[in-house]
Amino acid sequence: MFLTGKALIAGVIGWPVSHSRSPRLHGHWLKTYGIDGAYVPLAVPPTRIEDAIRALPALGFAGANVTVPHKEAAARLADDVDDFARRLGAANTLVVKPDGRIAASNSDAFGFLENLRQRAPGFRANAGPVVVLGSGGAARAVVVALADAGAPEIRIVNRTLARASGLCHLAPSVARAMPWPDMAAALADAVLLVNTTSLGMEGQPPLEIDLGRLPPRALVNDIVYTPLETALLASAAARGNPVVDGLGMLLHQARPGFKAWFGREPEVTDDLRRVVLAP
Repeated sequence: MFLTGKALIAGVIGWPVSHSRSPRLHGHWLKTYGIDGAYVPLAVPPTRIEDAIRALPALGFAGANVTVPHKEAAARLADDVDDFARRLGAANTLVVKPDGRIAASNSDAFGFLENLRQRAPGFRANAGPVVVLGSGGAARAVVVALADAGAPEIRIVNRTLARASGLCHLAPSVARAMPWPDMAAALADAVLLVNTTSLGMEGQPPLEIDLGRLPPRALVNDIVYTPLETALLASAAARGNPVVDGLGMLLHQARPGFKAWFGREPEVTDDLRRVVLAP
């Protein structure tokens, strides 16, 4: 890759950040579209996050993605925060404006919905109740995305009921918390099941649930993408449910930032999936 003095520079801020697939993702797009630019990993400890964000304009960065554990801090420290990031209290995309101000947004919900639209084009969130497993940052984005897409009921199931209840304010008219032992009741008549927990991820405990009450036509999505086919997706597919893996959420959430920094609307293709998944 050859860069000129006019190269556009962006990156991903996290701690740690060495595991991030984002440099590979954006690097593929930069190469594909022949853009004079670079996307770099930025390992920033929590004690230096304000310094790092404030330094972006001075260093000539077009912006940056933000990953754990800095998403909440990014929303707090940015000069301008869009409505969606403000609702979530977290930002994953920063854009440096021409005047040096830093704008923050959150594309996680966009990435979640675009993944479903691409991989399961017949799915409609307003077709019936949906079930969301987990109560972390990803669950927050998924709940808001589904509420905005017209889901008539969002059942948030978590081992700690209080944490699930803490998400209901994001969609007060349709969201309700349910305890983990009520999983069977939650799954009954659902049109979508989404796992937003880390259970089932490589190196994590398995996600063990009985899908017996889940309707056979319900869509099952796991936002985990390592492994690409989790045990949940394998079990769902074996009983005939349509399934969507989690890689697309990562790929699609990157599109708004890339367009803002590098001036090109990128495409999520099978080639991109292979590049990002390569060892």
